[in-house]
Amino acid sequence: MEAAVSVVVPVYNVERLLERCVDSILKQSLKELEIILVDDGSTDGSGSLCDVYARKDQRIRVLHKDNGGLTSAWKAGLGMASAPYVGFVDSDDWIDEDMYERLYHRAKKDEADLVVCGLVFDFEDPRIPKRRESCRFPREIYERQEILELFPQLINDGRFFGRAIQPARVTKLYRRQLLEENLWLCNDQVSVGEDMQITLPVLLDVQRMCVIQDFYPYHYWINQESMTGKHDPAYLEKIKLTAQQLCRISDSKGVYDFKPQIQNDFLSLSVLAVKNQIYRGYGLGRKTVVEHVRRICEDPMVREALENHTMDQLSLSIRLYIWLMRHRCYGCCYWLVLVFFKLQYYLGREYKRQ
Repeated sequence: MEAAVSVVVPVYNVERLLERCVDSILKQSLKELEIILVDDGSTDGSGSLCDVYARKDQRIRVLHKDNGGLTSAWKAGLGMASAPYVGFVDSDDWIDEDMYERLYHRAKKDEADLVVCGLVFDFEDPRIPKRRESCRFPREIYERQEILELFPQLINDGRFFGRAIQPARVTKLYRRQLLEENLWLCNDQVSVGEDMQITLPVLLDVQRMCVIQDFYPYHYWINQESMTGKHDPAYLEKIKLTAQQLCRISDSKGVYDFKPQIQNDFLSLSVLAVKNQIYRGYGLGRKTVVEHVRRICEDPMVREALENHTMDQLSLSIRLYIWLMRHRCYGCCYWLVLVFFKLQYYLGREYKRQ
């Protein structure tokens, strides 16, 4: 059976959740699938479980490789793909049965290079309500000229995290040729917001795009560890690398200058970096945390974003916080975050924290 869609699944130490993921792909109503499981150097039983699945279903192929990170894993899987269209599913998530049938049907019907749907955030904690997310593209069919008209607000529309594009590669069906042509723009070292480095350049090449409205077949799993994890001291350097990579893509493509929007997006991430430093580093003590906040805000790239961002539709609270960061009121930043999160906790809304 010739595959219509290649589904690439990066796998790393998800033995407990892998069956839910793979079973959801095997249950797809579109049967003409090629399923590529990429074991990225797992140290648990994930790799062996991949092999078990390959023996059960001839549509499944397995690649075992040394650990290189998420981007390297899906790139390796793409190298094995043979179908004209490619989709991605992360190994701790799952999908509804009709996802790829609907995406592929629209791709063929509309001769689209890219088909987009939405996703649902599913939380391990049952008290937390599910949340939907999709691209803010109101039309169903976009020809090339209409795609070009999206560019001025594609990455930032003037709001905090004002992305018209939903970066996730897992909510999209790509024409394989476009992915392959843009692989050289993907840096394996990018580990925060890494999906944007393939979604953005592909979209800049797309001639026709289809958006399936009000369709949320992808389930993005958020466990308790990701909600309450420790502060990452390397986070600032990671988001700087992401922003630099996106600027490189903007320059390389040369179809539109996205750098002001990229700077706005970077500032949004920097604000979250400060808040996470305060909340998740709380146990280190006030003086230590304030010093860490100072180091973030004094970084030259952060200071440039604070001084020169173009976001003009910010809420009062975000405008205040950026003002405090820009004017080096780091103690105020500290206390404001703690008061906010304490209030959220006592109101039973701790799940909303960033």
